[in-house]
Amino acid sequence: MATIKIKQTGSPIRRTKDQRATLVGLGLNKMHRVSELQDSPEVRGMIRKVQHMVEVQEG
Repeated sequence: MATIKIKQTGSPIRRTKDQRATLVGLGLNKMHRVSELQDSPEVRGMIRKVQHMVEVQEG
C-alpha cells in the first residue's frame, strides 16, 4: 500500500481542540515534525481538516 509523508508547518497555538487532536492523531504535535502514514481515505480526511498547517509529500 502507498505511503505519504506529512510535515507540520503551522503552529497549533490558537487552534480549536479538534484541530489539535487531529494533528496528534497524525503523529504530529510540534513544528517541522514528519510522519509517514499509509494512504487511506481516513488519513486523507484528517489531512484535509488541517491542510493549512501541514505539507504532504506523496510517494
